[in-house]
Amino acid sequence: MKNYVVLWFLIPLLMIFNSSVYSQTINETDTELCDAFKYALIRSLGEPIDRAIAEIYKDDEVAQEEGLTWATYDTEILKIKQLYGVGGLYEITLKVHPYYRAHITYGEDKIVVSSDGELIDYEHLKTYPKVDFN
Repeated sequence: MKNYVVLWFLIPLLMIFNSSVYSQTINETDTELCDAFKYALIRSLGEPIDRAIAEIYKDDEVAQEEGLTWATYDTEILKIKQLYGVGGLYEITLKVHPYYRAHITYGEDKIVVSSDGELIDYEHLKTYPKVDFN
């Protein structure tokens, strides 16, 4: 009988002091990504990154002469922004360091792409001087 009295007293208490948890959608990532996942994500966005680099350096004689490329391990993910609900499109902001020859960095660019492969925006941040080996 004592057990019923204790339960009869505890259940209303639990109901009174039980606070509801309200969650809010997070629209930007705030956690670290594992390296394998990060590199896979960056590599999957290769086509729009290539287009942005081609557009940024289209009038640069040195870049045209040397033929710039970029590497996934030297690309930083600056921000991932959720555009619509969970599982929808994401906007990924990257910092890319195009290089020529044996990884001689030539520039620094900020490129924004969507998770479906669309190039959204790009900005040239810095050009490094060409290294002459002669």
